[in-house]
Amino acid sequence: MKLTFSLKFLFIFVAILVIEILIAKYLHDAIIRPFGGDILVVVLMYAFFRVFLKTNNRKLALGVLIFSIIIEFLQALHYVNWFGLQDNKFWSTVLGTYFTVYDLLAYFVGYLICLLFKD
Repeated sequence: MKLTFSLKFLFIFVAILVIEILIAKYLHDAIIRPFGGDILVVVLMYAFFRVFLKTNNRKLALGVLIFSIIIEFLQALHYVNWFGLQDNKFWSTVLGTYFTVYDLLAYFVGYLICLLFKD
């Protein structure tokens, strides 16, 4: 693992971040917002790390997947309440407030997308 700066992954990160914000703000459907947004959040985190790290893409993608799964299980424990953020719409959206198996599937799809990026 080496520190670096990747303009390519910065552009990918910013593009996905804009898409995620637009989804959160304007889409309130039953498929794209909950499932598509969760797929993209894994790719978003992966791209963020790739902006600054040159590393094995498979290991990084797996690390992001594991982190996402841990956060999802913490949602089942209502961890947002631990920080007193349950009434904050922004943080509740960012951190998530409920557990669903479908999110785990979405994270896995995001992981598969991350594997498409080359070292």
